[in-house]
Amino acid sequence: MRSAIIALGFFVATIAAAPSSSYVQHEKRDGLPPGWERTHKLPAHEVLPIRIALAQSNLDKADDFLLDVSHPDSPNFGKHWTAKQIAEAFAPSEESFDAVTVWLRSSGIESDRISKSQSLGWVEFDATVSEAENLLKTEFHLHRHETGKPHIGCDEYFIPEHIQPHVDFITPTVHFDTRLPMAKQLAKRDLDEVLEKRAATSTAAAGTPVQTKAAVNIIKSPSNGFLPKKGANINIQNIITELQNCNQFIVPDCLRALYLFPPNVAANSKNSYGIVEYTPQAYLQGDLDLFFSNFSKSQKQRTPTTDLIDGAVVQTTNEGFQYNGESDLDLEYAMTLVNPQPVTLYQTGDLVEGASFNNFLDAIDGSYCTYEGGDDPTQDATYPDPLTGGYKGPENCGGFAATKVISTSYGYNEADLTAAYERRQCNEYMKLGLQGTTILYSSGDYGVAGNGGQCIAANGSYNNGANGRFNPSFPSTCPYVTSVGATQIVPGASVTAPEEACETVIFSGGGFSNVFPLPSYQSAAVKSFFANHPPPYTAAQFNNSQQTRGYPDISANGANYVVAIDGTFSLVYGTSASSPVVGSILTLVNEARLAAGKSSVGFVNPTLYANPGILNDITKGGNQGCGTAGFTATTGWDPVTGLGTPNFPKVVAKFLSLP
Repeated sequence: MRSAIIALGFFVATIAAAPSSSYVQHEKRDGLPPGWERTHKLPAHEVLPIRIALAQSNLDKADDFLLDVSHPDSPNFGKHWTAKQIAEAFAPSEESFDAVTVWLRSSGIESDRISKSQSLGWVEFDATVSEAENLLKTEFHLHRHETGKPHIGCDEYFIPEHIQPHVDFITPTVHFDTRLPMAKQLAKRDLDEVLEKRAATSTAAAGTPVQTKAAVNIIKSPSNGFLPKKGANINIQNIITELQNCNQFIVPDCLRALYLFPPNVAANSKNSYGIVEYTPQAYLQGDLDLFFSNFSKSQKQRTPTTDLIDGAVVQTTNEGFQYNGESDLDLEYAMTLVNPQPVTLYQTGDLVEGASFNNFLDAIDGSYCTYEGGDDPTQDATYPDPLTGGYKGPENCGGFAATKVISTSYGYNEADLTAAYERRQCNEYMKLGLQGTTILYSSGDYGVAGNGGQCIAANGSYNNGANGRFNPSFPSTCPYVTSVGATQIVPGASVTAPEEACETVIFSGGGFSNVFPLPSYQSAAVKSFFANHPPPYTAAQFNNSQQTRGYPDISANGANYVVAIDGTFSLVYGTSASSPVVGSILTLVNEARLAAGKSSVGFVNPTLYANPGILNDITKGGNQGCGTAGFTATTGWDPVTGLGTPNFPKVVAKFLSLP
């Protein structure tokens, strides 16, 4: 078990400039997350490791920086930054460090107890509970999760008003973002009920009931909420090359026909495409070979280039859809669609602790390990892993290169995490975009509801999804990622007919953020949606301010995928399928740009929103949830399918026309 100091986590806050004695609330938690209970107040003599994350410089200019290299009208399009340029641009100011240390010293924290992290982003010191409570005007309690995991925190905390602009957040405080142990303690939810509710719109038999991770009543880890949904096992003998069956069975040639993939694909040593998976999710080589034998014969026995992060293993001990479904789906289609371009697998986390998105980001950007105080030990895996059987090596901070396109088919509910935690991570996606990397996240499979179909009750807790506020998905709500929704071929229609929003087994995740403001590149599209197609809901159901980020941005087919899993072929559904397909298309766009001597596309959203005609607008279907019909797909952007699906010839032509 971790020592008291290690288990407590870290502390972060936000600070301003001119001296003032008035305290203001910095962060507040409305209630305990599901599964947690408060046990007792901490003794005054206990020691806490306080960590204050200093606010970074120039974050107010981040949008301008990113648009300068990613907006199609900018003369600097494609002139991406180096890691050194980014580090210099966003380093905390010396003024912030000085302001915080003066406050600490005036509050009785001696100078010799205060240190600055090597990255210059942290102010660190140990304090007794009594000192910390006096410093932050709060009370600390021990909390315990239903799994037995302890956590120390408070309901709210305060800092001087003049300090607030200098700090992002402080730990341990209100951050109950606990990442639970993998595999052994993951809640599972039978899909029977989901499939029964959706049978009226299903175009294919759902098959036998499937247990899938859905993280009911616990804080989500990346492997919990976004697994694809399994349907029937199938005999593929009659559908391998027949496009007329695409409305029932999606195979690679169906996707090539839908989105007009180029006939000849080449590999480029400067090009790269990454798929992120979280242990214990793992592919089976036998499944890849079975798929390739039928759909891409030249790739049989081909393996992805594998980066093992934080003691990760591509485990084969546990097999089944819940262990192999995601990885098999992602790799079979990504590798086939970009062949012969190699695909990189970022396998992340050991078998005991697992990992979070932050652990992955640490591995591809060493500066992120300590950015704004570093990761949250209550949410992100800590290495060396003190648990029995865990990875005993150091955490991977850097050492792995970011590919040009990165697709992730996992996600949290936005309400699972604190706004400060999400903003910190979102800023990292901005920095990756500045360096020319495209970040894709699937938008979710429960329409306007969250993982497992949960919605938000009036008291802020999750309910069973029969009613309540809509439950948006993170990182899809981050304005610096490209969120990918799901479509389907209309039942009975041909592969060349317009698609509709996915309503087979899953519903495309979509909605509006409760944290992130409306980005400028999306402003006209969102305002047009509200002006011409106002949703029939009030502020009681979603953030209808018209001032927050909407998602998804783009979509691709997400129904009836033929996937080799555990030695047989099954139908699979989900935005988990959609994101790797969009990633494959953008990888081929990068191939064309690199062949022409140009840079990778990087952050694509500004170009997509400025040129919606390069996408196939989706105008049918919806994304029901929370006891409502959800939103409706319509002309232009909508919070169901975004701007629509890719038309490769138009997309590549537009990006080739840019500098």
